[in-house]
Amino acid sequence: MTTETSPTTSARPLDGRVAVITGASSGIGEASAEHLASLGAKVAVLARRAERLDDLVARIGKDGGTAVAVAVDVTDAAAVQAAAGRVQAQLGGADLLFNNAGVMLPGPVEELRADQWQQQIDLNISGLMNVIGAFTPQLVRAADERGVADLINTSSSAAQNLYPTFAVYAGTKAFVSHLSKHLRVELGPKKVRVSAIEPGIVGTELQDHVTDPGARDWLEGSKDTVDWLMPDDIARTVGFIASLPLRVNLPQVFIMPTAQPS
Repeated sequence: MTTETSPTTSARPLDGRVAVITGASSGIGEASAEHLASLGAKVAVLARRAERLDDLVARIGKDGGTAVAVAVDVTDAAAVQAAAGRVQAQLGGADLLFNNAGVMLPGPVEELRADQWQQQIDLNISGLMNVIGAFTPQLVRAADERGVADLINTSSSAAQNLYPTFAVYAGTKAFVSHLSKHLRVELGPKKVRVSAIEPGIVGTELQDHVTDPGARDWLEGSKDTVDWLMPDDIARTVGFIASLPLRVNLPQVFIMPTAQPS
């Protein structure tokens, strides 16, 4: 009797795979690009800040990995389609997409910060869909040829839990989580594994963008009782999901700091 060899038995379980990471210029995306490259994947790193991407590519190359920088705003659908074409041309197409770009701008709804509402909707929903639309054909093709591909979306614990003044952000992340469940039903039979990662508080640039004083104070105060997650914690989770045996899919991964109550 033969048994399937698990990819996790290899020191480089992602050898031969091509990973696309959005929001890769900092935080979770940056850490994930470095970690996936260390596991053997060729990585295409996407974000707006070209200089940071170039630095990331240089670090990955210095460590023996392969990386390509693609400066792109994911809210620009045409630019994302062009980026997908470049990944296809330079790396042969993606079989792992970590759809990670996003922004968090909490604030009381009665203050009518419509510009911040729209910014979160544009990036967390429309940008996410632009990337899915551009790269899903590559994932489906890769899965048909190689037997598996992965679509991993960054959601948030806010998709499930309730945080005052985070309503719009939480709504966008609830969209991500629910969308991921539906995409799994659609793409799973085509051997594309779909996962949503739902982290609690992670120490990234997201907190630096918060303008609401109440939300800033709440986040800062949480440091007294909660040891926040680090970007590398999420990066290692992404690597774990993608390294599982081909028959295994983790549709929803809820990750919390040990001391964060909700």
